[in-house]
Amino acid sequence: MTRPTAPLEHHADATAHLIRDPVMRDVIARIGELSALTPTADPFGTLIRSVTGQQLSVKAAASIHARLLDTLGTIDEFTLLDAPGETLRGVGLSWAKVRTVQAIAAARQSGAVDFEHLATLDDEAVISALIPLPGIGRWTVEMFLMFALARPNVFSMGDLALRQGLARLHPNVRPDEVLGLWSPYRTLAARYLWAENALVKAGGAPV
Repeated sequence: MTRPTAPLEHHADATAHLIRDPVMRDVIARIGELSALTPTADPFGTLIRSVTGQQLSVKAAASIHARLLDTLGTIDEFTLLDAPGETLRGVGLSWAKVRTVQAIAAARQSGAVDFEHLATLDDEAVISALIPLPGIGRWTVEMFLMFALARPNVFSMGDLALRQGLARLHPNVRPDEVLGLWSPYRTLAARYLWAENALVKAGGAPV
């Protein structure tokens, strides 16, 4: 089994690698240093929170999670499976999200997914473990790899903002060539693209 790549404790080596790309060097100079990501201590809870907050603003996602916690007392596989669907719907979850969070809970309860040992798996093995769950697509797992497991070499081509950023920065280069240039630090590159995209949306001139 392939060993998982360790989270980055600092970005010095990653930044030195990424600035070999002159365009990315300009992005990094504009955005500044980003904080290092750290793995979550609760992969199950983090995935539940990620699902409940998808396609919502940060404020709305936090509000729904707070209502869910207030309603259930504790968010775990038992409380999620014991709760009627109407109760979960009542805190603001769509029926599709109700189905997904209960499927995640059932997978943990049955042992179909060993959440406590996901961090020992490589990226593709984590994707293979989670993607069979209803409502969990590759994009969701890639976000989980980035922000829950702090994997350093993930880039989601399923993310519209990342695709747009890639095309904007390197319009005449094949995406796989650019991603090969940024590897093995594609997660940090993705975070810089998101940050640069946010500046552009706020009215800043794109790099």
